[in-house]
Amino acid sequence: MNLVPFADSAWSVLPPLLAVLLAVVTRQVLLSLGAGIVAGALMLNQFSLSQTLNYLYQKIVAIFWSGGALNHDNVNMLIFMLLLGALISLMSVSGATQAFADWAAVRCKDRRSAKSLTGLMVFIFFIDDFFHSLSVGAICRPVTDRFQISRAKLAYLLDSTAAPVCVLMPISSWGAYIIALVGGILAAHQLTDQSPIAAFVEMMPMNLYAVFTLLMVICVIAFQLDIGPMRKHEARAQQGQLWDHSKGRPPGLDLETPETAQGGMIDMVLPILTLTAATVFFMVQSGADVLSVKGQAFSLIGAFENTNVGLSLVYGAICSLVVSMGLALRLKLSAKIWLKAAPQGISAMMPAIIILLFAWTIGTVVRDMQTGVYLASLSQGSLPVELLPAVVFLLSCVMAFATGTSWGTFGIMLPLAGDIAAASDITMLLPMLSAVLAGAVFGDHSSPISSTSILSATGAGCHHMDHVLTQLPYAGSVAFGALLGYLVMGFTHSSWLGVAASSVWFVAFCLFALRRRQSNPELSLASSEA
Repeated sequence: MNLVPFADSAWSVLPPLLAVLLAVVTRQVLLSLGAGIVAGALMLNQFSLSQTLNYLYQKIVAIFWSGGALNHDNVNMLIFMLLLGALISLMSVSGATQAFADWAAVRCKDRRSAKSLTGLMVFIFFIDDFFHSLSVGAICRPVTDRFQISRAKLAYLLDSTAAPVCVLMPISSWGAYIIALVGGILAAHQLTDQSPIAAFVEMMPMNLYAVFTLLMVICVIAFQLDIGPMRKHEARAQQGQLWDHSKGRPPGLDLETPETAQGGMIDMVLPILTLTAATVFFMVQSGADVLSVKGQAFSLIGAFENTNVGLSLVYGAICSLVVSMGLALRLKLSAKIWLKAAPQGISAMMPAIIILLFAWTIGTVVRDMQTGVYLASLSQGSLPVELLPAVVFLLSCVMAFATGTSWGTFGIMLPLAGDIAAASDITMLLPMLSAVLAGAVFGDHSSPISSTSILSATGAGCHHMDHVLTQLPYAGSVAFGALLGYLVMGFTHSSWLGVAASSVWFVAFCLFALRRRQSNPELSLASSEA
């Protein structure tokens, strides 16, 4: 198939830009993603209808079957989502989710403590962002609903504690992937005095967007910092409207608990602990198997670098489901009840799966358009060395926003940033690599075509575009502070002065938002902790 090359053309940005603009204007996600997919397919095939249809058919098939074999990554993620739907449905009909909500209601005295509980869950589900968003959302939604916290706020808490924590954790699917890329960059430039894991740890405080996003979450929880559209969602939630009812019920698992259900906390805690522990075990085991085949000695980081995340999630979900079914037998829950609930849980995941399939398809179209390659080429001009960290941060933001993927941005921009640093000032290598990580996470957070945003909205039971638009003011303010920090890093060659500059902006922004709320009675009422 001969596709038109767009690597050196600004037209490569048109399909993702069209999808984003339509999503913002119409708030119809499938329509917007579909328009971007069709526009890109037509451009790649010189507007030939027959070639475009053939191209789209091949791309859709490639989601499930690629290179003469099953596309294990995608298929495993879809299976995991379906299994999780069945698991949550079983915990709902057994009364486990209600028992957890009752337990939390006793210990969570107000809305602030309910949100704190949600935020702290990340330390149990830090392995993978998809894992975190879907699992924590399903677990904490009954609690946040009880305290009349909007689904948009829950989606923000899920999304803003998922990728930012994963990107800072060496023992996570993200950390392992990044360490592997950094190791290749260090080897390519013969920098043997520092190990990849040591470089990763040194880069952690320089990942300004991730660090300050987590600090923003703390401020949002502690001070009820509602800004932009989030104020309206929170005000409606305190009147009993947890989501925008005019748009219909959002995707998510909202199953009723039968009055006869007798499940307790053990029916929630044990399956969830099994899910986490089994997933970690299979991640380490699959990575260890790869190391053994390569003839390399076992190491925990090495195992995570070579792990099979999708398959591990599936195995973990199966183990958790078996445990949950065993607990249900103890409650004498009839097979008829669960056989009715399981399909409901699975079908509740279908809207999110359909959106995810569209997001994956536009991702392949954008890759064929070589949008990332074009955007990366913009940084290869004669720029002052002092501006390079800020420039690669901005390019990573735009690339991840346009492509909807932070991992794809890592793959393109990290090696490019390494080459630029080696050619200009090698002392700026780690700040520039950190700027790439920060920009990629911001772009992924803000993009309507990001799979992470889609699954965070699904986990929260929130409309997708409501989540994107309510999260954007928080993400944008933190990103601006990160940009200031990278400018200071570039001019001073000091990472700590860069952190200080971002800190000044962060404190000033939070104080301004709090003072504005206090001076406006309507905002104070909408943000009250009552």
